[in-house]
Amino acid sequence: MMKIFKHIGLLSSMMLLLSCSEKLRQTDTADVSSLKVMSYNIHHANPPSVPGKIDLDAIAKVISDQKPDLVALQEVDVNTGRSGKINEASLLASKLGMKGFFFAKAIDHDGGDYGVAILSRYPLTDNQIHRLPTQQDTKGEPRVLATVQVNLPGGKKLRFGSTHLDAQKNDTNRLLQVVEINRIAAQEKLPFIIAGDLNATPESAVIKLFDEQFTRTCSDCAFTIPVINPTKTIDFIGYSKNSNLEVVSHEVIPERYASDHLPIVSIFKLK
Repeated sequence: MMKIFKHIGLLSSMMLLLSCSEKLRQTDTADVSSLKVMSYNIHHANPPSVPGKIDLDAIAKVISDQKPDLVALQEVDVNTGRSGKINEASLLASKLGMKGFFFAKAIDHDGGDYGVAILSRYPLTDNQIHRLPTQQDTKGEPRVLATVQVNLPGGKKLRFGSTHLDAQKNDTNRLLQVVEINRIAAQEKLPFIIAGDLNATPESAVIKLFDEQFTRTCSDCAFTIPVINPTKTIDFIGYSKNSNLEVVSHEVIPERYASDHLPIVSIFKLK
């Protein structure tokens, strides 16, 4: 009788393992029909109203409240003195339970690194840092485009990028940088979503050039800066014109404490 019970127990365990394996297999191959994308210049997690304070939990809450699948971050500190020697990209990924993250360094800063980052609920591969051009005599701060391949359930794949363009008053470097971004996008065979702080307004030559390669998720884009009584739109999400994507919505999130930029969120339908 004892042997029978052992056999029954073994059989039950095997059936449970098979059931769990089947559920995991179904989850791994399940299709996905929509994608929520967020872009956020986080001001190295320093709330503008509290100089010197680093409040990464506030940034994490802003992102968590929106439940995005992909996040493009700008002004991210990794191991800098001013941010307490923490890796903001890694910590945000951990706090939010993201499956993937990628930090792309633009410059050395205060004993650490400073740049842009990507967070993802889906696995990432083929992470790349593209150095963007800067005209030498302008003394512009070096800028980068971070790109990753996002591996979605059901075998779907797309390219996702985060960038932060030159902040000087003159468009010289921004134009050079958009030309390079457009060149990279033109060579990409996967659907390509790019998001970030472009430091240019919709009517500018920079955005007109950007629009040649990308379709923005907003046409009459709401203001994103400053957070109190905003007057300009400089944060955007765009997708390559050959992408099998459809914009469902675009929204500026009215969060006025955590950063000096308002975050933006777009929902895509995957065709």
